[in-house]
Amino acid sequence: MTPEKIATKPNLKKRTLAGLIDYSLMFGAALVMFLYFGEKTENGYELKGFPALFNLLIWFGYMVGFEVKFGATLGNQIFDLQVISIKDSKTTSLTLGQSFVRHLFDIFDLWFFGLLGIVLIKNTKYNQRLGDLCANTIVVDTKDSEQFYKRFA
Repeated sequence: MTPEKIATKPNLKKRTLAGLIDYSLMFGAALVMFLYFGEKTENGYELKGFPALFNLLIWFGYMVGFEVKFGATLGNQIFDLQVISIKDSKTTSLTLGQSFVRHLFDIFDLWFFGLLGIVLIKNTKYNQRLGDLCANTIVVDTKDSEQFYKRFA
């Protein structure tokens, strides 16, 4: 038997629902910021100065911070999904940089109702979206014993 290092599945339903939870929380936080601290314009509201920066800090703290600290955002935790680093053979823990890169590419992965992300997840060797490919990460279902990284290593 040859030792396998990576086995993943698309987990599309779980990943989609987890993403909906995470981005609903982000949208809700942004909405509160715009309503309470936004300046009314012809087209709606805009954030300037510290409130705009604080909105970015909320995004960074939630999306990147949770992932680095717990290996998953709240949405991923609800669905037993974990983000794992495949960059270094010594550890599976994400670095701050890896998580940041993953989420910088969210805008592309979510483009046109997530079409790019879905196509990549279904057609890449380890079911990775663009952010995962760029950050050298995978997403596994922790409750599925057929998904792993470094099982026999």
